[in-house]
Amino acid sequence: MPELPEVEVTRKTLLKFVENKVIKNLIINNYNLRFKIHSNFKKHVAGQRIVKILRRSKYILFFLQNNYVMISHLGMSGKFLIQNKRSKELLKTSFYYNEFSTKHNHLEFSFSKDLKMIYNDPRRFGFFILEKLDGLSSNKFLKKLGPEPLSQDLKKDYLVERIKKTKRTIKTLLMDQNFISGIGNIYANEILYLAKINPNKMSFKLSASDVCRLYEAIIKVLKRAILLGGSSIKDFYSSEGQKGKFQNEFKVYGRENLKCSRTGCRGSISRVVSLGRASFFCKQCQN
Repeated sequence: MPELPEVEVTRKTLLKFVENKVIKNLIINNYNLRFKIHSNFKKHVAGQRIVKILRRSKYILFFLQNNYVMISHLGMSGKFLIQNKRSKELLKTSFYYNEFSTKHNHLEFSFSKDLKMIYNDPRRFGFFILEKLDGLSSNKFLKKLGPEPLSQDLKKDYLVERIKKTKRTIKTLLMDQNFISGIGNIYANEILYLAKINPNKMSFKLSASDVCRLYEAIIKVLKRAILLGGSSIKDFYSSEGQKGKFQNEFKVYGRENLKCSRTGCRGSISRVVSLGRASFFCKQCQN
């Protein structure tokens, strides 16, 4: 499933091509995504200008001129494709492009000059819902989300306060979207490695220096991943149609039994599965 960096890269692609464009027409080929698309969806979307595109956690928010907001989640295999009929261009913008098939083109947004934005999703775990602008803060998917990790809303004091009261492992807490928005399994592993914290360590046992390192690692890893266009696990492409490169800098994820890359450490990377999710870490330098 795409995490914050991949969703942010996708958003930047969409900004480049469809922000401030008018949706001339919308074809819905399949209403049955994770949640059934409402019968009034097209009525409120077609003919509207996309005035801005933001990201909240792993959601992409399209703000429309009529004060509606189209909320999209990519699920496990959702992707946006940008198509220009005149140039026959098909720009890859999201996860799992290698699974592309036109039979999974569920929504087709048409703009002027033969420009199209296509939502393709083989597994159909993604979704589109429409929310009024004045109801956005109370939307059930958004209202309980934790602070954005790359915004000023995430503060060290917040981490200290929440962590010391939590009787869960620190990796489980990092992946809780109500605690911090946008971090999933891949980046939780990489963040904890950089912070030298064992993913199975109970949160309330973290020291002040642990939390300080964690705070810095969250920002550093996510910024670096966005800069490199995300992680290409299954042909994820950046906003310029290039594969993400952050996977080339993985320190632990997918590196089971390989030597730890930290200078001076003689440990190797272990893999432990808990609650269906794999944790990768070095027992030697993560404690």
